[in-house]
Amino acid sequence: HVQLVESGGGSVQAGGSLRLSCATSGFSYSDYCLGWFRQAPGKEREGVAAIWTGGGTTYYADSVKGRFTISQDNSKNTLYLQMNSLKPEDTGMYYCASMGSVTTPGVCAQMRREDFAFWGQGTQVTV
Repeated sequence: HVQLVESGGGSVQAGGSLRLSCATSGFSYSDYCLGWFRQAPGKEREGVAAIWTGGGTTYYADSVKGRFTISQDNSKNTLYLQMNSLKPEDTGMYYCASMGSVTTPGVCAQMRREDFAFWGQGTQVTV
């Protein structure tokens, strides 16, 4: 079955950078969507970035465009989130997530929480 394990969170000053990693395993299908979500205390979990594995197309929330980069290393079965120019409002628990079946780029782009079936345990980012 699908497993997702995040790492790389921590504390950083405003303007700094962090790279999150998510080790993935157990996929028996292709052309699916992987994403990063975050949740600040008292707030809803929101989609930050996503990648459609069928072609590598990436999608970003407006709040992180130009600062965050999502990428995937297929040889290492690892998903990354490079976060630059971090702001205090980026603070939260960051989760790696995957949709549970083959999907389309259009669905991936919407980054709707309810479309993601598998979740990691989360890693804390504090700015």
